[in-house]
Amino acid sequence: MPKPAPDALSLDLYDQPGHLVRRAQQIAVSMFFEAVAPATTTPIQYAILRTLQEKPGIDQVTLAQEIALDSSTTAETAARLEAKGLIGREVMARRQRRLTLTPAGEALLTSLIPAVHRMRAAMLSSMEPAEQKEFIRLLRKFVHLNNDQSRAPKGGKVVDRADDAAA
Repeated sequence: MPKPAPDALSLDLYDQPGHLVRRAQQIAVSMFFEAVAPATTTPIQYAILRTLQEKPGIDQVTLAQEIALDSSTTAETAARLEAKGLIGREVMARRQRRLTLTPAGEALLTSLIPAVHRMRAAMLSSMEPAEQKEFIRLLRKFVHLNNDQSRAPKGGKVVDRADDAAA
């Protein structure tokens, strides 16, 4: 006798990639705040600071594309970092803004990097070294292959899913 088809709702929640990715994000943010103290910086602020360290003077739109964040959130976060004295924002042509780390931003970032390295090691410590490499490889592959599904794809135009549905 053939096995009946599984009910659409009978799949285990913890077999659902979306749920697991959401849980992984919760865990990662929690570990980040534990490692660096939430009063210091957020994961998004850290991403901005690290990107500006690697690419000083990039404009705000390019920064948003580099970290795969929508431009309005990037602008708001950059304004907060500027108010804290961690970055400088210089107005350029066509209302663009060139962003740079201030000495205070550079000092903060330098102080955070050891904690972030410890956090990474702690996140992966329950896996064998080969599993750690495979886990990171698969995460990178998943993100790369699904980049266009994001509302703020890395290096690309922000996609408005509402416009897609209306078309």
